[in-house]
Amino acid sequence: MNDEPQIPLPSNAYQARQWIADLSVQLAQNDILFRDPPEEPTSCCGRGCNGCVWEGYFQAVGYWCEQVRGILLKE
Repeated sequence: MNDEPQIPLPSNAYQARQWIADLSVQLAQNDILFRDPPEEPTSCCGRGCNGCVWEGYFQAVGYWCEQVRGILLKE
C-alpha cells in the first residue's frame, strides 16, 4: 500500500492548459522565475494506447503544477 499523497492530474488537454496558464500568471505576478511547463505531445496516434504520450504529459503537468504551488505557498 502506497501512503504517499497523490499529485492531482489534469483530466484533459484543456484543463492542463488552464492550470499552466493560471499558475504562470501567478508566477509572473510574484516575479518568480521557474522552468517552463512541459510541452504538449505531438506524436499521439489517437488510438487510445495503454501508456499514451498524453498520460505521461498529464503526469508531467501535475508534477510541474505541484512544484509551482509549493513555491507560491512559500511567498
